Amino acid sequence: MNGAGDTYTPTILNVLGFWVFQIPFAYFVAIELGWEAKGVFIAIALAESLMAVAGIIVFRRGKWKGVKI
Repeated sequence: MNGAGDTYTPTILNVLGFWVFQIPFAYFVAIELGWEAKGVFIAIALAESLMAVAGIIVFRRGKWKGVKI
């Protein structure tokens, strides 16, 4: 999508994935549940997986093809 000129969509996916999901979830599992470093690694893997699925869904919709540079 970036290569096609659509930088907005990947930016939103990353902001939501990292700042809204990954960081709070990592804090929760590492500190609140006491999983420490193992919880952080789980949060990273889960966030990356969810962002990949979201990216695939957005890509398949094809809205990025209509972006004018």
